[in-house]
Amino acid sequence: MLFHNITYNIDINSEQDFLDWMRTVHVPKVMLTGFPKSFKILKLLTEIDNGGVTYSFQYVFDSIEGFEVFENDYLDDLNDAVDKRYRGKYVFFPSLLQEI
Repeated sequence: MLFHNITYNIDINSEQDFLDWMRTVHVPKVMLTGFPKSFKILKLLTEIDNGGVTYSFQYVFDSIEGFEVFENDYLDDLNDAVDKRYRGKYVFFPSLLQEI
């Protein structure tokens, strides 16, 4: 089982809008691709004071092949949608994790 983790640090003034939009628009679009099997949204509690709030969005994939199709066919457009809405108000970094 694989976890595609995207960690976002969002400007505190955009936090609620970001969460609402991610929950109602972005995550449903990710799930509609049919590749992630489930997801979780987590908030980082050990935050340093940097004017932002950090969230982790974790999507579960059954196989590396499924993730690679998702990455090649959908990920750029999904990331572009976040950037279009929150440009200059966030930073992010993705990681791919394997359950052991």
